[in-house]
Amino acid sequence: MTGWLPLFAALSTATFGAAFAWVLVRPPRKLAARVRPFTAATRAELKRSPDAFGRANPGPIFGEGTIRRLLAPIFGGVVDRVSRLVTSVSDEQLSLRIRNAGLFPSTPEYLRPQEYRIRALGRAAALAVGVGAVGLFLTRSVIMMFVFGTLGFALGLLTARSRLDSAVSDRSERIRSELFTINQLIAMRTRVGGGAIEAARHVVDRANGAVVEELAEALRLHERGWSFIAALDRAAELTPEPEAARTYRVIATAQERGADLADALLDLSKDLRNSRRDEMQQLAAKRRLLMVIPIVVILAPVVLLFLGAPLPSIIFGG
Repeated sequence: MTGWLPLFAALSTATFGAAFAWVLVRPPRKLAARVRPFTAATRAELKRSPDAFGRANPGPIFGEGTIRRLLAPIFGGVVDRVSRLVTSVSDEQLSLRIRNAGLFPSTPEYLRPQEYRIRALGRAAALAVGVGAVGLFLTRSVIMMFVFGTLGFALGLLTARSRLDSAVSDRSERIRSELFTINQLIAMRTRVGGGAIEAARHVVDRANGAVVEELAEALRLHERGWSFIAALDRAAELTPEPEAARTYRVIATAQERGADLADALLDLSKDLRNSRRDEMQQLAAKRRLLMVIPIVVILAPVVLLFLGAPLPSIIFGG
């Protein structure tokens, strides 16, 4: 058994390094997907195919080679089934969670669940190989290597889910921190003249952030034929932050009924500022409580030892 142990350890290390590099270093996007929308009209004028299939499907996961295209239906189905171990929710729910987290913005929306599952599966596999190699070095047992690898794979799956939840909460917190400023800017723009659409476009052209991205998407939908009210209602349904949904509905209501948008947004800003102040006070109280723990756990026993050191000599008369 010890004869093939170094070879197996070297192969495990190489596999772990390759998987880790594949997860971290994303391959560059091909130029054809970027140029294709600009060449469709020219190809149609020349009586050639507009190559719309390539635009609808950016390409298989396994590449464009003949062997890969032949093996892709087999291994692609296996990878898809195994990748669903990452999360058991449907593609629609997972796509919404990925959208709320702000992940894969350059990937088409219908490919984001598959992209997330495959990347999470790759991280879990890399962690399984790494933990299995560590278990092999520590125990010198193949059975323990598989046990450690299984634990590493399970840990990788749990980490993938927690990373997504953490990304959603972080983006929600970022949206909440940006809303006060965005509401103030839109309110000032509507006070000096212009409607909700002009105010939103003014903010989108001059600012950036998570809220600006959602407003920019609503404006893009409006330019493509949607009513601005419907676009804002869609943004309110898809945003992870309830206060942002409230803001979008207020803007949509003002656009529909012709109400004073500035006063409504300023009132929302006051409520948001008060809620943020209450959250900061609660967070400060929690941190003050956490600061007491080291004092009680570390310093209090030391103080008690100093105070109790002379007690034996006092009691026994040493």
